[in-house]
Formats: sequence, C-alpha cells, structure tokens
Amino acid sequence: MKRLLIATLFLCISVSPALAQTQPPDKRFTLEQVMSAPFPSNLVAAPVGGSVAWVQIAKGSRNVWVASPPEYKGRQLTSYTGDDGEEIGELVWTPDAKAIIYTRGGDLDSFGESPNPHSALAEPKQLLWIVTLDGKPRQLAEGHSAAVSPKGNLVAYISKRDIWSLKIAGSDNHPVGAAPMGTPEKPVALVKAKGQSDSLRWSPDGSKLAFGNGRREHSFIGVCDLAAKAVRYLDPSVDRDSDPVWSPDSKQVAFIRIPASREAAAFAPKRTGEPWSIRVANAATGDGREVWRADKGAGSVFRNIVADYQLIWSTNDRIVFPWEKDGWTHLYSVSVASPGKAVVLTPGEFEVEHVSTSADGKEIIYSSNQADIDHRYLWRVPAAGGKQAVAVTAAILGGASIEWSPVATSDGKAVAFFHSDARRPERAAIQIGSQPIRDLAPETIPAEFPESSLVEPEQVIFDSADGMKIHGQLFLPANLDKTKRHPAILFFHGGSRRQMLLGWHYMYYYRNAYAMNQYLANQGYIVLSVNYRSGIGYGMEFREALNYGATGGSEFKDVMGAGVYMRNRADVDSQRIGLWGGSYGGYLTAMGLARASDLFAAGVDMHGVHDWNIVVRNFVPTYDPLAKPDAARLAFESSPLWSIKTWRSPVLLIHGDDDRNVPFSETVHLVEALRNQGVEFEQLIFPDEIHDFLRHEHWLRAYHASADFLDRHLKNGHR
Repeated sequence: MKRLLIATLFLCISVSPALAQTQPPDKRFTLEQVMSAPFPSNLVAAPVGGSVAWVQIAKGSRNVWVASPPEYKGRQLTSYTGDDGEEIGELVWTPDAKAIIYTRGGDLDSFGESPNPHSALAEPKQLLWIVTLDGKPRQLAEGHSAAVSPKGNLVAYISKRDIWSLKIAGSDNHPVGAAPMGTPEKPVALVKAKGQSDSLRWSPDGSKLAFGNGRREHSFIGVCDLAAKAVRYLDPSVDRDSDPVWSPDSKQVAFIRIPASREAAAFAPKRTGEPWSIRVANAATGDGREVWRADKGAGSVFRNIVADYQLIWSTNDRIVFPWEKDGWTHLYSVSVASPGKAVVLTPGEFEVEHVSTSADGKEIIYSSNQADIDHRYLWRVPAAGGKQAVAVTAAILGGASIEWSPVATSDGKAVAFFHSDARRPERAAIQIGSQPIRDLAPETIPAEFPESSLVEPEQVIFDSADGMKIHGQLFLPANLDKTKRHPAILFFHGGSRRQMLLGWHYMYYYRNAYAMNQYLANQGYIVLSVNYRSGIGYGMEFREALNYGATGGSEFKDVMGAGVYMRNRADVDSQRIGLWGGSYGGYLTAMGLARASDLFAAGVDMHGVHDWNIVVRNFVPTYDPLAKPDAARLAFESSPLWSIKTWRSPVLLIHGDDDRNVPFSETVHLVEALRNQGVEFEQLIFPDEIHDFLRHEHWLRAYHASADFLDRHLKNGHR
C-alpha cells in the first residue's frame, strides 16, 4: 500500500469579474462538486465463482466493494465512514471466495509509526481484517501484505520485519472467514530474517512460501517449507534478487536478478548497465540456473510494470516479463524448458503498463497507449506469442476513454477493469464476452458531480527550450472569448515517472490534480498540463532524459518551453502566467519561479524539492555529498535554492509535516531563504499529514487556498 500533501490557514475563493465573464454563471461549479465522485482502486478477481472486489474512496471514506455474477451489481461490503485518513488496500480473496482479507491503515515510517493525519489521540495501527460476503468484518492481526494459502487454512503476512502466519479456519464444518471455533490461535512467527521481507508467494500446493528479503546492498529469495519448518535461500549471490513466482507444479521458483551496484547517482540516466537476468531455482535444493539474460545496451537496466507480479509463469511453461530492448516497455516470453531467444509479445512504439493473466493462464491482458499515446486501452495477447494483440474493449482506435487494471473473472467469461474519459470520472466496469461495457456501481457518482460542465482537454505538442517535442493537455474555458487575453496556468505532475492523460487519471493523486485543472479552466484560466521529460509514456530515452533531476535539471527547459508556448498564444495575457505542481511538480514550479520570475507571475509549490542533496537520500540512503563533491555541487546547482537570488515572484507553499517522500525540511529551508531574499510567500501547513494527502478535507483546503492565491496574483494583470 505504498503511496507515493495542509492546517493553520483556510482561505475563501474569490473570483474577479474579469475571470467570471468567460464562463456563464449557470455552468460554474465548486471544488467540492468536481471532487465529489468516488475513486476506485485495487481491483481483484475471486479465484472461483466469477466475483470481483475493489476499494472505493468517497470524500475520504474508504470501503471494500464487491460485484458477483450474473448481475454484477456492485455493493459496499464494509461500512467505514468519515474522512479519517485510514487507507484500505492489499485485497486478497480466500480460496473459496467467501471472504476478503484487506489491510487498513497506512504504511509505517522508518520509526515504525503509522500515519495519523487526523491527529487522533490514539495512534492508528496498520491492521489486517477479514470480511465475509455478508459484510461482517473481523480484525485478524497487526500487519500488512496478506497472502492466503491455497489450502485456505493459513494467512501469511508481514509485521514489522518478520513474516507471521495465522489460522483463519476452524474445521471442515467451519467456513473460512468466520470467527474461529473455540479459542483463536495466536499468530505464529513463520520467518524471522535479517533485513526486510516482501513479496509473499504461496506455492500452488500450499506447502511452501516464497518471499523476497532485502538486506541493504543485496537481497535474497527465500522459501519457507512449512512441513520442515525451515527456510532455504535460493541460489544466493551478492546481487539483488526479487519478484519470486512459482511454477505450476510447485517445484521451482523464477525470480529477477539485478547486478549489484554501488552507484549513488539517484538521477543519472539509467539507459544501460550490467544486464539483468531471470533465474529459476529448485525449491527443494536451492540450486539455480539462468533461463534468460538481457542484451547489453538498451533494456539492460530492468524496467518494472504495474502488476502484482513482474514475472508471470504461464500454464504453457513460459515466463512472461517486461523488457525495453527497443527502447519501449514491452512484454516478452521465454520457454523455461528450453531457454533461448525471448519472443516479443507487444511490438511497437508504445508502453505496456497494467498487466494480468486470463483465467486459464494462457493469455496476457494489459493496458497500453499503443492506439493513442495520451490515452490507455486494454489488449490481450497469447503468452506464447505468435499472434497480434487484440483489443479487449470496443473503445479503441479513435475512442477517448482511459482503461486500466484489467482482471479476468475466474469463470473466463468476463474482464473487469477501471475506466474514465475527459468528463466521466473513474469507475469500476466489466465486459462480459462481447456485450457492452457495464459500470459496476454507477449510482455512486453523485448528482452534484458537474460532468456536463467539464471541458475536454486538447492534445498539444510544443517545443522545449532545446527543441525536444513535449506533450501537454490544454484546458480551454468553455465559451472562451478569443478576442481577449486571459490568465494562464501551467501544471507539472509529480513523480517524475508519471504521465498525465487526456482525461481522469488512474492514480488518486493525479485524479485530484485533474479535477483542480478542470476547476481552474472553469474559473476562466487557460491551463496547460505539461508532460515534461523524465516522465513515462514516451519511451526510455524520454524517461531516462540526459542531465535530468539532480544531474542538471534539464526538465527546466520544458518549463521554459511551456511558458513561451503560453506567452505566444493570442488568447493568453503574457503578464498573467502562473505555475502549480506537487512533489516533482513542486520542484519544477519552484525552478520556474526562481529562474524565470520575469515570465511566471506567481506559483503554488506543494511539497516540492528545493535541494537535491537532501532528497537524494530518500532513494540512495548511502548518498554522501562530502564523498562526491562534484556530484553534490551539480545537484545543488540543479535545485531551486541555488537560484534564490533571482526569485521575485510570490509563491504559496503547501506541505504536510509527516511527509515520507519529500522531507518537510525542504519547505522549512525554502521559507528561510525566501525571507532572507524578501520574496512574498504564503504557507499552508498540515500537521501529521503525509505526502499524498490522506484526508479529503486537506485536498479541498489545499486547492481552495491555491485557487484563491492564484486569483489574487494573476487577475487584472496584477504582478
């Protein structure tokens, strides 16, 4: 449940007459309305029976939902209420599909503390729960990452650094998911290993548990044999082994091996390196062998996909994996029995993203931007290759939808997924055979949601300051008076490994940003969302941009290119161009204000990076600026604080002080520098809130404050 931010100040929105005249009053909507729709995530298919389950967050309340055949009418399974910031995720069905285990509560920080964005007197805990399909939840244990044995009698999970097990069934007459008969057995420590364990994977026969085990500079794949009460590490080495997956006969484990490296340049372009490989080990003896190795050059550095498993062991004894051999993230497969040349399953200039398997394990179902580089659609292809991928849904080739997180139902009759478009927000849906797509819970979109008042963003491609082609989404206010010049705003996403799309986004953080951009357009701003270099969706060379981040900040050229594009538009007032963004987008907002205050009149910097030498330690804990003075100097010169002397434009700073991604000190140090420089700034701070705000109220307060700040500094040509 890793999640990629405020609260002493609340500002009301004021809309100037100059902005109001561009939008008819009856088409106006509020931030509360445009952010009122629920957001779905964590879609999982039941192992039998054809049901699916997912998590839905509605105005801060998170709950488990389920839909079953033949009606597939979604219903809420749990009944949590209130905007308390308690996350729900990591859904896993029991083998009989009569219950669902889930994690409630946020991830622990390095001190073992759970997020507490509500500032509750009792610190929240990260807990495992089980809920039966009749809606009766029961707490199981403190921990996360549950994995249920195929036998249905045990659940393995992680608590702090150890792996534990817990019985969840009492007898043959006592169904899984119900309270145990007699006195419940206490959790049992299954594996007490050094380092940190993850990726719990039961063997298909339920006799063994594979897991990853990270140990600072290296990592192992372990197998716990329940009968022998012993742990064996498979083919151990000095390298980083990860992502175990079992063979169908429970005798072998495949895993990824990434060569060890002491390289501490977190943001150096990783286009090539020592090639990664796939190994298969005997689960009983630990002996391993290499079944495939990446070629040198492009694709030699491992690139992961959005999936529960980076490796898929198909039923026809092939391993499916992601590879960037041609500079794009594609799926390949290789035979386990006779290793040789990998077969490409998804050729072309596009990126594969969300990946799963068909019910029979013979096909791969995935999302990609192969039909439209700024959308997502679903496809399916045989794991053995030999055939072209075919579209799963009809919304393809000229359509305007965004589809992701496909899962095949266990009966093989349907594919469930999430989808959205420019106006309609994210929803859980299903396609049964060739029938029309059906939303699973359409009634959850509230009547107040302003679908008809939203605009459809346009794809624009403009030149960066160095000539690189950059994609963006342009939001033009409805009924825009093209004879007048209007205030404009640039938006920069975070990540930077993200891509904003031409519609509602598949990640919660960026779905909120999309809502904010729609709101700003509704208030009369011309908004450009910028997909700057080092983001995803446009190939390896674009993502692994030269001199990006701490090694030169080359994305600033895209900031300038976007600013010049907006300044040159006949409908934009060149004196009223603002910036906003969060995290990496906050970094680029600060870079724009620090280096180009003559172009950018004001900005909103949410939990942004201001000194790379501090933030790099989040990615490379061993990074020592004193040990590499040249790299440290370049990192600081690539940071907004290095250009503080030329920063003149006002800024609103927003940050939660329990941020686990960008240290709160980044905003503390920037405030000190701005004060010394005499730059106008405002601040909105949320005690106990994390990076990706857990409370709906905090998102609203942050966006209200941002809109008010931008109105006051960009309306009527005020600088």
